[in-house]
Formats: sequence, C-alpha cells, structure tokens
Amino acid sequence: MPRGYNVDRNRILLGRGENTWRAAVKAIRTWQMFNMPWIRLYSPSAPIQVGTGVAILVQHFGFYSLNAARIVYVVDENGTVARYGFAYGTLAEHAESGEERFTVEWNRSQDEVWYDILAFSRPQKMLARVGYPLSRMLQKRFTEGSKAAMLRAASAK
Repeated sequence: MPRGYNVDRNRILLGRGENTWRAAVKAIRTWQMFNMPWIRLYSPSAPIQVGTGVAILVQHFGFYSLNAARIVYVVDENGTVARYGFAYGTLAEHAESGEERFTVEWNRSQDEVWYDILAFSRPQKMLARVGYPLSRMLQKRFTEGSKAAMLRAASAK
C-alpha cells in the first residue's frame, strides 16, 4: 500500500458451496456490490475488464456527488482457492484519490465463499479534505452497505 493513504480491509462470509460461489461471481460481474438505495452506478452493464470506466452517483448530506473510476486490473484465479473480481482506480473527477478492489473467493478445502473489499484512499477534492471525518464516515457506510448487498446477492440462488 502506498504511504500517506488510509487502508481499509473488509471481509464477510457469504456462505458455502459452488452455488454460492457462482452467485457471488455473478454479483461481481453485475456490480451488485453497489446495490444500495443511496448509490447509483453508471453504467451497471459495464464489462469487468481493464480500462472500463464507471461513474458512481452518491446521495449524501442533502446533495449528490459524482465520482469517476476506471478498472485497473481483473482477478480471475481458479486454483484450490478460486478468486474473481477487479480493482478500480479513482479518476480526477473522484472526491478521493486511491484504489478499491472487490473480490470474491472460494476456498474449496474449507468450502467457504468470502467477499473482500480492499481500499486505499486519501481526500482529493477540497470538500473531501474539509469534511474529512464525514468522508471517512461515508466510506464506512459504503463498505457496510456493499457487504450487505453482496450477502443478499449471493443468497439469491
């Protein structure tokens, strides 16, 4: 992780078995980790591939902010521990500077399927710097909402 950035690591057990794994991969491919009432993703049909850009519209504190990001790498591993997901890096239009990785993993020997979010960030825009404690609160709110969204998506078999 680069120096001078906040690092956030979050993980939640989604369930067990191949059906949960397939549902979790499908959820990543269809951007379900953003399925929260206060967030809108443009475009939810964007392919998971390097170079894909998206914009995230966030409703908070009585106004909206639009944050742009681009996929910088994709994870697709099929071993004893299978992993699928991607990371995006923030663009100049984003309130924060950094990167966020969304992955699901199936440990076949333990038969557990996990969702992981790994992010490093620091304020980029003036409002994010001035309202730093509020920015961190929004990041935590997003993380909890994202874990809940993935749990719902992986459970809907």
